This record gives sequence, C-alpha cells and structure tokens, in this order.
Amino acid sequence: MQEYATLRAFVAVARAGSVSRAAEQLHLTQPAVSLKLKQLQASLGLALFNRRPQGLSLTADGLALLPAAEKALASASAFEQTASALHSTLRGKLTIGTIVDPEFIRLGAFLSRLMLRAPQLETELHHGMSGRVLTRIEKGELDVGFYLAPPGEGTGHSALAWRELTQFDYHVIAPAGWEARLADTRWTSLARLPWIVTPPDSVHHRLLHHRLADGGITPNRVAQVDQEACMLDLVRAGVGLSLARDALAMAERQESGLAVAEHVRLPCSLGLIWRHDRSVEPPIAAALKTLDDVWPPRHGRV
Repeated sequence: MQEYATLRAFVAVARAGSVSRAAEQLHLTQPAVSLKLKQLQASLGLALFNRRPQGLSLTADGLALLPAAEKALASASAFEQTASALHSTLRGKLTIGTIVDPEFIRLGAFLSRLMLRAPQLETELHHGMSGRVLTRIEKGELDVGFYLAPPGEGTGHSALAWRELTQFDYHVIAPAGWEARLADTRWTSLARLPWIVTPPDSVHHRLLHHRLADGGITPNRVAQVDQEACMLDLVRAGVGLSLARDALAMAERQESGLAVAEHVRLPCSLGLIWRHDRSVEPPIAAALKTLDDVWPPRHGRV
C-alpha cells in the first residue's frame, strides 16, 4: 500500500545501513529513498539516522521506532494478503435438490466438505422426489440435485449432466405375515396384490412402470403417497405392497417383520445432476470437486 512506502524506506535503510543498498532492495532510486526519509523525519519532528563514514546508523529515536515500524509493515502485509485472498474466495449460493434420507445420499459429509472448500458459499436445500428435482434443475430453480434412475438410463435429457454415485436394488416389501402371498413372484401375480404407489415423479413409479409396461400390466393401486416414511407406515399397517431400497427393506424385515419378495430386485442408480451449460459456474464446479471427496470415482462412471 502506497501510504506505507515511507515506512518501508525507513526499515530498509535501518537494516541495510545505506541508502544505496536500501534503494536496490526497494527497486527505487537513491534520491527517492532519501526524499522519503526526509519526509518521515520532518513529519515526526525527529532525527532518525546519524550519518557516518561507513553509512547511516539509527539514532536512539530511530532505534525506538524501528520495532513499531516493522510491526506496522507486517500488519499491512497481512492486510494486503487477506484482501488479495478475498478476490479468489468463492461466494454466492448453491441450491441443492435432495431426495430420500440424508444418510443415504451422504448429505452431511458432502456439506461439511463443501464448507471447508468454500466457507463463504451459502447452501440452500430443497427436498423432494427425484423427478421434481430434475424439473427444477431444468428450469434453473436448482443448481444441482440428487437423482434416482435405472442403471445406464441417466436423466434422459441431453441438456442435463449426470454423474453416477452408486448402484443398489429396490425390493418388493409387504406387511408382516404376507410371505405366502409373495410365494408367486411373477409380476403378473405380484401386480394383483394391493399396492401402495407413488406419483410419476418418484423413482418407485418409474421403476415399477418400466418393469410392468412391457407386459401391459398395471398394479392394483389402493393408496398413493409421496413420502417414504408414509409408505413404510402403510405397509406396516397391512395396507399393501411397495418398493424399498435394499438396506431399508432388510432393516424393516429385521425390525418390523415385514415380508420381502425373494429374488425380486429392481436395480437403480443414485447420481447427481446439473445443467451442462452451467458446469463452469464456480458454485457448481466446487460442488462437483467436493463430490469426489465423498463419493470416490467409480470405474466406468460417467
């Protein structure tokens, strides 16, 4: 900073003991350094140097002021570095579409790593079904979002980028005591049982529709819900069948005694989606870098 140039000249001459050597260090001319010393001494009303045959030495007043001058320059340097760092500090807001439960998508780990990478970046979470997350990203209402789809399907939208994070299976679950009713695992038989279905925006609906559509089969719908917790509660209450993620299905069988159809699985992928044309935006780029810390790259992932 320009206002500290005089102090820099004073400290440089005090350390070098010579105006010429100080001028070389400061990349200034000797007259310029001499002028700065003259201005400083005049403004303070103090003599700071004694002139000797071998150069300049500090007076008692100069010795007393040198530590304060060095401290002031160190503070000014720290101030400049902080100001410079602020130019490269990522700010703004990242809106994230979340789905299912936070643990499954590793939301806590993702946000904590993102805060370390970009502490000035504000995050805003919007929870919903993956189909709605996709629609809001298309409209620019969300920056990135978690999305569920059959493996290899991606989003099906050329404008959207998709990064697969993991693959898992959905299972058919039923109320406790329904094991005999699940003995026939052909989809024509399963579809005739009462089903708790979900809206078209949900991955449950898409997975079930893909499996049944080729055979022209439709499930026997008895209820529709849009929350996983509500769906599980209805299955526990004996209302009908539904789909559940593998870990959730196994936990419910262990804890609540729910029945699980044997050897019936619907493969699914969890991914993150965003718009291709926004990939270079700093908040989105930071989110994608952070993603690899939480979900290490998988072989063959796109």
